[in-house]
Amino acid sequence: MKAFRLDELEAERASNDGAYLQFLRERNMSVGLYALNAGEHDPQKPHNQDEVYFVVSGRASITVGLETTEVARGSVVYVPAGVAHKFHHISEDLRVLVVFSPPES
Repeated sequence: MKAFRLDELEAERASNDGAYLQFLRERNMSVGLYALNAGEHDPQKPHNQDEVYFVVSGRASITVGLETTEVARGSVVYVPAGVAHKFHHISEDLRVLVVFSPPES
């Protein structure tokens, strides 16, 4: 078993001065913590893997392909591989768990 605490993951992510911290990598998936602060720009490009976002905290909009929706704590969003997507209009600091399948390369 592997178990993680969000507060510890956030501290590790912040100490590495990065928006993304991959904390689990297995044969069929990887999981990370993604952080964008209020008003920040999301620099993501499409990925080669399917993704699931689970919003832990914060408030923003996300556009996936041509569809846009608002997200907040508890939101879950699926993004197919190769589809353009971005968080925007981030009104509260955003913390998101990201599951990639297969693992992010």
